[in-house]
Amino acid sequence: MSYNLLKGKRGIIFGALNDMSIAWKVAERAVEEGAIITLTNTPIAVRMGDVSELSQKLNAEVIPADATSVEDLEEVFAKSMEILGGKIDFVLHSIGMSPNVRKKRTYDDLDYDLLNKTLDISAISFHKMIQVAKKMDAISEGGSIVALSYVAAQRTLYGYNDMADAKSMLESIARSFGYIYGREKRVRVNTISQSPTMTTAGSGVKGMDKLLDFSERMSPLGNASADECAGYCITLFSDLTKKVTMQNLFHDGGFSSMGMSLRAMSQYEKSFDDEGNEILG
Repeated sequence: MSYNLLKGKRGIIFGALNDMSIAWKVAERAVEEGAIITLTNTPIAVRMGDVSELSQKLNAEVIPADATSVEDLEEVFAKSMEILGGKIDFVLHSIGMSPNVRKKRTYDDLDYDLLNKTLDISAISFHKMIQVAKKMDAISEGGSIVALSYVAAQRTLYGYNDMADAKSMLESIARSFGYIYGREKRVRVNTISQSPTMTTAGSGVKGMDKLLDFSERMSPLGNASADECAGYCITLFSDLTKKVTMQNLFHDGGFSSMGMSLRAMSQYEKSFDDEGNEILG
């Protein structure tokens, strides 16, 4: 169902790769809600992914760009304003990748050159994106910028590795830039801490299937899907949330507020025998 929440608004969606991507779902929902958008991803992702299919479906032009490159980002904002006919009202940053995770380097054996790449791609690109937009005065007053995060920014989750550090930085950037951009242009900057979601990037995290199952069982409402995340993003792009900024907003079925559920306690008790000794199997 469409509510026309974004009627007349212009947006840029960073990070759509295929129909597993949260950014893909956000792009579809944004257009459904009345927005006109551009899409952007790295040149290799545009070539190897299915972005052209989404482009045709939504009549949205694709602008290949490396989000870690200031020059490329300047091109994205300049072209988007030209194509869409004015300043941008909302931006989604859905970008994250860890070379250490891909190479199966554990957190206590990180390659620091790869760590720098993780931080640049997954967090510093967010700062670059906002800084470029602000210097170009590319975002309308009262506009909205959203990035996707994860609870591992605050809590240790096995296997999430240096991506947790990147998400912590991402959330800090949202607060720091949210103050400056809000004070000067009333532009809102927020992060959404989404449930673990089986995207192409997420599937590379060690034990992702088990993590999904654990959070599904622990969360009173269950995991939030990519489609549901898209709906939440739309509310933050809309005029309904004009005073929401500098926030990390949990969209995880309640997982982030849980300590121990009845189901988890019952499973925990099964790991001990009658004398309280741990059953090792």
